[in-house]
Amino acid sequence: MSGNGKKWACIRRKELFTGKIGLKIRKRINMWYYLIGSAFILSLSLSAVSVWAVMKLAKRWNIIDKPSDRKIHRQSKPLLGGVAIYFTFMVVILAYLIGLYLFQHQEWFIRYWGTFMHLLPQVQTALPKLFTILVGATIVFVLGIIDDIRGENFPYQWKFLGQFIAAFTLILGGVQTNFMPGNLLDYVITVCWVVGITNAFNLIDNMDGLATGVAAIATSLLVILTYQQAQFFNTFIFTVFLGSLLGFLPYNLYPSKIFMGDAGSMFIGFVLGVLTVTTSYVTSGSPTFVPVVMPLIILGVPIFDTLSVIIIRLREKRPIFVGDQNHFSHRLVKLGMRQSEAVVFIYIVSLCVGLGALMLPTAEIWECILILAQAVLVFGLITFLMHISKSRRLQQHMFKKPEKVDENSSS
Repeated sequence: MSGNGKKWACIRRKELFTGKIGLKIRKRINMWYYLIGSAFILSLSLSAVSVWAVMKLAKRWNIIDKPSDRKIHRQSKPLLGGVAIYFTFMVVILAYLIGLYLFQHQEWFIRYWGTFMHLLPQVQTALPKLFTILVGATIVFVLGIIDDIRGENFPYQWKFLGQFIAAFTLILGGVQTNFMPGNLLDYVITVCWVVGITNAFNLIDNMDGLATGVAAIATSLLVILTYQQAQFFNTFIFTVFLGSLLGFLPYNLYPSKIFMGDAGSMFIGFVLGVLTVTTSYVTSGSPTFVPVVMPLIILGVPIFDTLSVIIIRLREKRPIFVGDQNHFSHRLVKLGMRQSEAVVFIYIVSLCVGLGALMLPTAEIWECILILAQAVLVFGLITFLMHISKSRRLQQHMFKKPEKVDENSSS
């Protein structure tokens, strides 16, 4: 490049950051960060305060999770932590939407937030589907509340019926996958996916902080993905959801002060299941269609745990809806890890697998194969660890020394 060319390039770069164009770019970027940042801080703060209030109510109303043979905790703890997550998510989403509707024509709003007026058509288009999602999530949440209150007296058939009703509500509202638009197969895939992820998070909620942390990691990755692909409305929804989860997480980490209950775990699973359906993964610049499997990878840990537990129960000819301690997290503890260590290990697995998935939208076919192979190898390693855990338990049982009898004790 000639001297004049270099000089001109420097001037253009300087204008980009200091001129009128740069001012507009910085303003748009800054205002976007203000919107996302304010939504995150508000949801995080409201969730943390709500958890504290819900703990008091759960103790007062005696909505407590008591220890049992199929549970790992040994102390009774209040449930209803999911109420705080649900309440925060709904309040923050509705507050921003109502504020946008009420103030969109106000001069002060246009002056400070006018940068986002170009998003109004996107918001207006998404509102009917968002309303459907909130209705479906509320159905699942209420179902979970009933389950938390009634406990084991609540038949699992009713739980499944409610989940399918919530999933069919999505279909009526136009929320579905787009593999073959208008095709019956799309409806079936959507319903099965949402119900499956709902139950996957319900099942993985078996240790302090596990389900919440895995959901927070998955949501963080989806925030990055939707932001990169300019799916700004989805980014906003995911950010609010992330704040709701992180506000609850400190109360739920080992040793936990409160459990989210079925209301929380099913709500989390439902929201992630639905939002992964409404998110686009293949862009105009994607070299392949492989990115459509991104939800499977990002949510790979709860999916893998659910499938492995179902296979074990079927192999042992036990009911698949009766809980046990054959989950991946339980097997890590049986290998010698402490509960907190097992949870952190699963966090790391979720993050490592999910980070690889973020590269799929721009990856060539051979790069996609490597990323998918990495995910398969990680879950293969997990399967190997689970097999070792089972083998060691069998050996300990077979070679366990008989207890000595005190001959001086009375018969």
